[in-house]
Amino acid sequence: MAKSRPDIILIVISTALAAFGTLMVYSASAMHAQRETAGATQFTYFYKQLGFTVFGLVAMYLISRVDHRRYQNPLVVYSLMTVTVIFLLAVFAFPEINGAQRWIRFGAFSFQPSEMAKITLPIFLAYFLTRNADRVGEIRATVLPCVGAMLLFCGLVALEPDLGTALVLAAIFSCVYFAAGAKMLHVFAVGGAMAAVAGAMVLLAPWRLQRMMAFLDPFAHSDDAGYQVVQSLYAIGSGGIFGEGFARGQQKLFYLPYPYSDFIFSVVGEEFGLLGTLSVVLAFGVILWRGAMIAINAADRFGMLLAIGLVTGIIVQALFNISVVISILPAKGIPLPFISYGGSSVVFTLAAVGILLNISRGGGEKKQQELPEKPIRRLDPE
Repeated sequence: MAKSRPDIILIVISTALAAFGTLMVYSASAMHAQRETAGATQFTYFYKQLGFTVFGLVAMYLISRVDHRRYQNPLVVYSLMTVTVIFLLAVFAFPEINGAQRWIRFGAFSFQPSEMAKITLPIFLAYFLTRNADRVGEIRATVLPCVGAMLLFCGLVALEPDLGTALVLAAIFSCVYFAAGAKMLHVFAVGGAMAAVAGAMVLLAPWRLQRMMAFLDPFAHSDDAGYQVVQSLYAIGSGGIFGEGFARGQQKLFYLPYPYSDFIFSVVGEEFGLLGTLSVVLAFGVILWRGAMIAINAADRFGMLLAIGLVTGIIVQALFNISVVISILPAKGIPLPFISYGGSSVVFTLAAVGILLNISRGGGEKKQQELPEKPIRRLDPE
């Protein structure tokens, strides 16, 4: 069966964002690199990010050549699940960094398993909900196993603690489960339960509650919990419409914490202004558009659900990061896909794009006969 070409627009946008991210990491980290590490140069973080990006682009190409239906093999699915859970447990054997245990470290090498979970969970959900397409509304057959997998990943990630990534995983589950044809009653029940748990985690953790209060009035807490957001708003406001120019921003010079990772969008705003930030948002909008089209035109149900899960993970994470930076959501540590510094983030994001590209290669094919004849979405509330 002849295959169509991969989605060129998605390739161009993803590559452009990754390349732009590498340049922004240099701009945001140059002074920090010289100050933090003895003997380091201003290019230390840049060289690392460039290596991560090149590796990620190669991985994206290679993965785009692998038939996405291979991930539908039960051995592949459950092996990925097992390895991911082992890695998520392994992080607790390593020392805390900035109050969190999110990384597996061996010398200069570090790995963040929660990034891997953003690919593993969609693969499992797509596989399981395709295999049980005629029993999506049954609690014991499909609802409980899918919710159980989501809770396992979200629970381990939240314990690190990393509530932001746990919320991204919950969003992936919600979108895939909804698209698979879940009953609305189940969707609202699971969504309500997740909202209640997230609220409890905020109320029961004093530092999260402090962040919530700082979110409501960041300038009243500018010396403590609201410091990051206030400096971020200063950076974005200083950029105006056209920005200060590449590498000319001031807030990154030891005023704005983590300018090359969680708050890199602030540096974009200061150096490229409103036009630059809108361009980044538009780029993610294009990724959402192309991801949605790939899902709609997928040659099989598994590919459709997998595409929805992968693009949801990328877009929701970007939405969370940008919302924190401009103080629409309370502060939480979550990177901006493609752009923030970090090998795990950029490599797994580009790997997810690679899977989307392979699904798009079969988008022009006729739907397989084994797909259910009933509509994917069911609106009956029973």
